[in-house]
Amino acid sequence: MIFTASPNGRSLESAKGAAPRGRRSRLRTNAQVTIALIIIAGFVLLGLFAPLVAPYDPDLADGSVKYLGPGEQGHLLGTDEQGRDILSRLIWGGRTSLIVALLASATSTVIGGALALVAGFSGDRVAGLIMRSIDIMFAFPVIIIALVLAVIFGPGTVVVVLSIVFSAIPYVTRVIFAEVKLQRGREYVEAAESLGAGFFSILFREVLPNVLGQTVVYGTGLVGGMIVFSSSLSALGIGVQPPTADWGRMISEGAKVIISGNVYPALLPGLVVLVVALAFNWLGDGLRDLFDPHHRRAGR
Repeated sequence: MIFTASPNGRSLESAKGAAPRGRRSRLRTNAQVTIALIIIAGFVLLGLFAPLVAPYDPDLADGSVKYLGPGEQGHLLGTDEQGRDILSRLIWGGRTSLIVALLASATSTVIGGALALVAGFSGDRVAGLIMRSIDIMFAFPVIIIALVLAVIFGPGTVVVVLSIVFSAIPYVTRVIFAEVKLQRGREYVEAAESLGAGFFSILFREVLPNVLGQTVVYGTGLVGGMIVFSSSLSALGIGVQPPTADWGRMISEGAKVIISGNVYPALLPGLVVLVVALAFNWLGDGLRDLFDPHHRRAGR
């Protein structure tokens, strides 16, 4: 095999091979983001137009039709232990579950990312104060925090959101802080400092774009886990309150009747949570590949 040297030291043959690989990588990333957006948009639209698309009242209980299988007596996905239509509850539950998960994940990502940026570029005293406070937050059991918040605010959505935010901030801060510290020693930061750039200019114009990819990936990856975590709070009676439809509550209620042989009330919402969680993970990975400068250069 003959290699011809190119001006930049790379062989023309290797450069020709890299171009198709880069194009294939970009196409695969674009397809991944598109599929994820379609899945997420579909569930969001179903939740927004739930009154129009849900075939039944999600809270209407009918003991005469409980434990119906998929397709029986006009119920496409069957009914639960109280005779409520599972499809209707899945559609309406998307409203509550997605709002709680998205709001909590976005809030914890913004707060945790801001703390990590400040700590990563501050002196030892400020950074130590912030990161030691984060370590203290790790020490608090989340369930205890949720119970205290339930006493203060009463059981409901507010308790779920605040509990998730409190539990997620330490993890987000730790992950982003490590990346910020890594970026701080890079040459482009030293160049900006030598040119007289200020603290906030370096922080938001130089460092933030380089850690944004990982922040987006971690933030979107939180959403699926937050939906599952909210179900545990609902099972304790301090989360979303019945009869409000919620995917987490549907899983916890369905799990109680699996022993009776009816797996659909727990299986179907579990599959929905799995699909939505995967979609957010795909979206985060795809956005990282599209917008992170390191991945853009690697794909060329």
